Amino acid sequence: MLCSTLPILLQLHKPYLKNKKIVQQKISEIIKRYRLEQHKSISLISNEIGMTKSMWADLEKAIKDPQLTTLLRIAEGLEVPLSRIIIELENTLGREFSLIS
Repeated sequence: MLCSTLPILLQLHKPYLKNKKIVQQKISEIIKRYRLEQHKSISLISNEIGMTKSMWADLEKAIKDPQLTTLLRIAEGLEVPLSRIIIELENTLGREFSLIS
């Protein structure tokens, strides 16, 4: 039974994966812009918050999907309220954006 429903489940999952990637890309653009506005290198900012350079670089390349706690650390390191990042993300994505539809 599961084998016959797997293709259907994968088809339903595709829009989510596409939209998730969009969210990751927008987050990466936001954090990179704040970092560059502060004239901080990836080395410096990642060291300040106790994150590896490769992890930060992967976030800026939208390779990684940050957990909320990671995003909070990033916001603190950038000295930007987490709410500002979230509001920017919502404004950038637009009111009609959804991960589940």
